[in-house]
Amino acid sequence: MIEVRTLTDGGQTAEDIAARLASFLEAARQSLDVAIYDFALQPATAAPIAAAFQRAVGRGVRVRLAYNADYGGRVPVPPPPRTDHSFIAALGVPVEAIPGVPDLMHQKFVVRDGESVWTGSTNWTDDSWTREENVIVVAESRSLASAYERDFEEIWSKQRVVGTGEFDSDWITLNGVTLRPWFSPGRGRTIAHRIATAIGRAQRRVRIASPVITAGPILGTLAEVASAHETDLSGVFDATQMEQVRRQWGDDPHASWKIPVFRTLISDAPFSGKITTPYGPGTVHDYMHAKITVADDMVFVGSYNLSHSGTQNAENVLEIKDADLAERLAAFVDGLRARYPAASWQAP
Repeated sequence: MIEVRTLTDGGQTAEDIAARLASFLEAARQSLDVAIYDFALQPATAAPIAAAFQRAVGRGVRVRLAYNADYGGRVPVPPPPRTDHSFIAALGVPVEAIPGVPDLMHQKFVVRDGESVWTGSTNWTDDSWTREENVIVVAESRSLASAYERDFEEIWSKQRVVGTGEFDSDWITLNGVTLRPWFSPGRGRTIAHRIATAIGRAQRRVRIASPVITAGPILGTLAEVASAHETDLSGVFDATQMEQVRRQWGDDPHASWKIPVFRTLISDAPFSGKITTPYGPGTVHDYMHAKITVADDMVFVGSYNLSHSGTQNAENVLEIKDADLAERLAAFVDGLRARYPAASWQAP
């Protein structure tokens, strides 16, 4: 079984998502392994999650939680987490703060009992559940859970991002859906090149949702496809974050080539940009946060932004072959694109 839920800005309540997550945690009989980038909830939404963890511990479930320990000085693209360290400590479960130096522990997954996985782009914050576009994927599969468990064990035991995810997984079939997990940084370049290859080979359609689009292989391939005008290509990104990226590119002689390439992409294909609140202490996190690529009937979904840094962070991506899911997520991206202004970049 595989279930995919999409979230939109204002489209659901934090209480609803908290209840769904708590229900997933409550079903644990033996183990819960959690790798989460950002974990900061208001009391009303934190309560059912905390209770689910505490009841799990009470019935003998082994619970472990790894989260990203951020540090000062980072340019906030993506914005740093607001993890509530005191709340995590109060859960009374073993925790590891994984240093986000120099690369992020950007995962957002749970492995339950070695047979079920909760993953996607969604952090555990009220804003993630109410003000951002996101995706949640829940799958029941021992084979899939085994791959996520392996990545978790590497993060947990190494207590760092470097050196994790350096393995390949086999294709898995779930009720007619074929899928395969990938993990970075070990397979970060592979992820970028598989997505770029799928985009380049698409004959009918390509749909993109990503906060930023900066990975060289993906950006270059998208610009080529857009310029050819042979494939139905469109997408959505976070306009505020991409403007921050453009300023970074302008200051970096090794990355400045990406500015005209990105301008070509959004000039030749219909992309929209969500204008979001710039990061700052206490500001709302209303980012366009979904990470989706649809190439014909292939879907890539997970925690990975289409970015160079994403190949170096601890991330996970599901590569899924399923026509129905591809149709549904393509429609989701189209709906987001219709909500936000058409993208445009003026010459700097």
